[in-house]
Amino acid sequence: MNQTLVTEFLLLGMTDIQELQPFLFGVFLTIYFLNVSGNGAILMIVISDPRLHSPMYFFLGNLSCLDIFYSTVTLPKMLKNFLSTHKTISFSGCISQLHFFHFLGSTEAMLLAVMAFDRFMAICKPLHYTAVMRPQFCTQMATTIWIIGFFHALLHSIMTSRLNFCGSNHIHHFFCDVKPLLELACGNTELNQWLLNTVTGTIAISSFFLTLLSYFYIITYLFFKTHSCSMLHKALSTCASHFMVVMLFYAPVLFIYIFPASGSSMDKDWIIAIMYSVVTPVLNPLIYTLRNKEVKGALGRVIR
Repeated sequence: MNQTLVTEFLLLGMTDIQELQPFLFGVFLTIYFLNVSGNGAILMIVISDPRLHSPMYFFLGNLSCLDIFYSTVTLPKMLKNFLSTHKTISFSGCISQLHFFHFLGSTEAMLLAVMAFDRFMAICKPLHYTAVMRPQFCTQMATTIWIIGFFHALLHSIMTSRLNFCGSNHIHHFFCDVKPLLELACGNTELNQWLLNTVTGTIAISSFFLTLLSYFYIITYLFFKTHSCSMLHKALSTCASHFMVVMLFYAPVLFIYIFPASGSSMDKDWIIAIMYSVVTPVLNPLIYTLRNKEVKGALGRVIR
């Protein structure tokens, strides 16, 4: 019979050593607080300061909003499990967590590509920048990637919910993700694995390629067109910091979702997932604003 026999899952988390649980709770609570406060501050500044109502800061505000939601999908549940012996999650809760994690994650991947394109237009095509990056066009791009991300995640959540789980309900992860659930499913999961590799892979690789292409053109343009060493150094420094965010996000994503699953690698997937789901959202506010005088100036005006 085509029915799901498992009604809840057990999230095994990162470690079963009880002595480490309070320490890990403190570490990840601090990280979550820094994420919400840092990204929340950027979002508030971008919305409230008219000087920052430009395409670059519009997309930066989207990124901050995404990072807050992205960590909120997994971290509160993980923090609760650190202090609880009851580490279960309902079947519907697990599928919901999977959906929103992939929704926000794929949207962020595409948003990073859009932000790189915005920088390409601003640096390499300054005369066309205002005409191309109109507010209406920016809103349309942002809306489109949010919609694509939602339906991409909906595909995974529907296909995963149709699987039969009739054996173990122990998930070797700190949240519900597609690959750990496929490991527990009974029956044929080839279609789900194909969708994961093809659909998620296409979104990740194409977004990564477009981001790399934009930064390649920016760096090439700066080397051949910029005659001031100080301006070249400043621009390259900014691009390098932005590119670091891209690599921190994409490298783990490509590793987990593109390469086939194996029994030995599944135990390490949560370590890699920490990088793009917990660490990167915290670093984004620092990296994207550390050398940004306009944001620091706006923050100073808010504080005063």
